[in-house]
Amino acid sequence: MFCMGASDFWQESCFLPRRGCFLEGAQIVRRTVVSDQQDRIMRLFIEEAKEHLDTLENGLVDLKSTMKDPESVQEMFRAAHSVKGGAAMLGLDSIKTTAHRLEDCFKVLKDGPVKQVDQTAESLFLKGVDTLKDLLGRLEGPFGLRNEEGEKLVQQVMPVFAQLETHLDKLASGKVQAVAAGSGTPAAPTAGAVPPNFAVEVMTLLKEMLQVFKQKESAASRSELTAVCVRLYKLGGKVETWQNLVKTARSAIVNPKNSYKVLAPLIIKELKEAGDLVQVGKVKTIAPSKNLLLLAASPKPAAPAAPAAPAAPAAASKQVALPAEPKAVVKLLLKTFNKKQLSEIAKLLVNAIKSSN
Repeated sequence: MFCMGASDFWQESCFLPRRGCFLEGAQIVRRTVVSDQQDRIMRLFIEEAKEHLDTLENGLVDLKSTMKDPESVQEMFRAAHSVKGGAAMLGLDSIKTTAHRLEDCFKVLKDGPVKQVDQTAESLFLKGVDTLKDLLGRLEGPFGLRNEEGEKLVQQVMPVFAQLETHLDKLASGKVQAVAAGSGTPAAPTAGAVPPNFAVEVMTLLKEMLQVFKQKESAASRSELTAVCVRLYKLGGKVETWQNLVKTARSAIVNPKNSYKVLAPLIIKELKEAGDLVQVGKVKTIAPSKNLLLLAASPKPAAPAAPAAPAAPAAASKQVALPAEPKAVVKLLLKTFNKKQLSEIAKLLVNAIKSSN
């Protein structure tokens, strides 16, 4: 009797650890699956939120014109609403709160009696969107968005939203005129006018941009740079040459292939010089340089041709438009061809030079 019991006990004692290991392994697998699902959901939220931010940013570039199209205002309201809902689902309280306040303000434009906005409203809206972009940029970064960081940014932007809501109420009640015709005060510039101290304000923003260029290259820092570009764009009123230059600079910045080391000196220099030209009224002479246009150009994805075909490099080279400056040519060649092709091009150039002598 005793022996049978001992045997049963021994078998049971051997089985339990195995069963325990099996259960522990299953829990690890379950946690891993859940973690992977959460990561996918978070990545999807970030990508969608960035698209919604583009909608907000594009609408704020010229909010006065956007106000003329009710569907565009509705689209901005929906963008803020969507970010709020996604953040709430994921427990991202700081992003949810910021998007919610933006949603409330866009709702005033969508449903309220505000028919026209002014520079103050545009600037305050932009500060709110900039904070939302900052929060999302940190969320996408390698360390994620820490709760204390999010709370600090929310506390900083809350007075901005309070000021914006008060200002929108004044616009709706007529206590503040969006276009103060004949007021004679500098706070009410005519359409297309720029601030009297335009060059100084440009330099202030360029100093801010330079500090961001000194940061590590990342999606978050590029987002900060594009936000500064939006403010520079709006600062230029209706000066098309200035706005075209700023848009070109922004296109160069969002291209992840362009390093800050290359972008910073070129963009800072061209915007600074253009700001001085706007200040003295020489706006027609403003134009992006060839180098800046080259950096801003979106590279077209090459068709998947057979890699073994020797004629492919030659065919591709015929489609490349070479700039006039030698340094820009070298930069374009480095982006277009691989090392083997560049070596062949160098040999052909040397032979061509020798034969021309």
